[in-house]
Amino acid sequence: MPHGSDILLSLFIVFVAAQIGAEIAQRLKLPGVVGEIAAGCVVGPSLLGWVQPSEALDVLAEIGVVLLLFSVGLETRLGDLRRVGRSAFAVGVLGVIVPFVLGSLWAHGSGFDWAKSLFVAAAFVATSAGITARVLQELGALQREESRVILGAAVIDDILAMLLLGIVSAMQSGESLPLGHLAVILLEAVGFVIVIALVGTRVMSRSSDWLEAPINPLSPLNIVLALCLGLAFASTQFGLAAIIGAFLAGMIASETRQRETLEHQTQPLLALMTPFFFVMTGTKVELTQLANADALLTLALITAIAIVSKLIGGFLGALSLGRRSALIVGIGMIPRGEVGVVVASLGLAAGVFSPRTYALIVAMSLLTAMVTPPVLANLLRRNPE
Repeated sequence: MPHGSDILLSLFIVFVAAQIGAEIAQRLKLPGVVGEIAAGCVVGPSLLGWVQPSEALDVLAEIGVVLLLFSVGLETRLGDLRRVGRSAFAVGVLGVIVPFVLGSLWAHGSGFDWAKSLFVAAAFVATSAGITARVLQELGALQREESRVILGAAVIDDILAMLLLGIVSAMQSGESLPLGHLAVILLEAVGFVIVIALVGTRVMSRSSDWLEAPINPLSPLNIVLALCLGLAFASTQFGLAAIIGAFLAGMIASETRQRETLEHQTQPLLALMTPFFFVMTGTKVELTQLANADALLTLALITAIAIVSKLIGGFLGALSLGRRSALIVGIGMIPRGEVGVVVASLGLAAGVFSPRTYALIVAMSLLTAMVTPPVLANLLRRNPE
């Protein structure tokens, strides 16, 4: 267990590195998130070794991304998501199928048996909503139709990715999951999202006055933050990522008349906490496993597969919005970020992946997270609403 002063030093290094990285990136006309992830690569074990991944830092990173998606939800109305529901569903489904198929074909062609190939493919599937959401927020683009499609698709994407991961994990131990059991898991996850979104927004829009009932002038913020943490936890109990519950909490809070005040009050929290998520994502890469030409060629190939497969799925799913908007949606769905890292960690722990395969998948996840923001930002600037 790290000593208290060691933890404080790590916090200091991560936070300062994030600010320096973001500043350099923004001066180079890149989104700040790119600099924060790059800063994590620099101060992490692969280069300077100033910061080692630890439970304390991972907890802060998790809180950071939960608050980020809560703030994104605050700027998103349920009615806006409903209007793009059909496109979001198509993007979410195709954005899972295409990467899963291409990822499993590559893995099998690389020598994995089919059971392990499907596990590898699971790392290609789930979009990291946190990274795209940060870029959209930085550019003030959360009200665009494409942004709503991306956020809606990310929820669907997460549900399907969770199901797929459960299936391929069971296959590694030779288990078979009955279709009825899978159907129950799917219905529980979908039901949770729908009930919370519909009932929560309706209740909050009709009775937001009770947020100001306590004497504390910050009571509206305190209550909705409690809602955020509670729904983030509840989300994990249904097999979903905590950020889905946080996003739903923000969407519920967006129906209150205190919405603008809440947006303003959450900014200091975001400034403090979200850098930990992006820097810690960067620290996960193991450059020593990639220090040869063969590994770099393989990394380039799987990164290309990851980018092209999500781009195709997102583009085809959003074609009803027009080609330019479909391209923006496709690009926005590309980042894997922490989701790929989680799958890679599970694969390493289960003995499915070697350290080299683990490093390749983590590096692929981080590369998609770093490549997407500048491309997405450029597209959004060239195509203003």
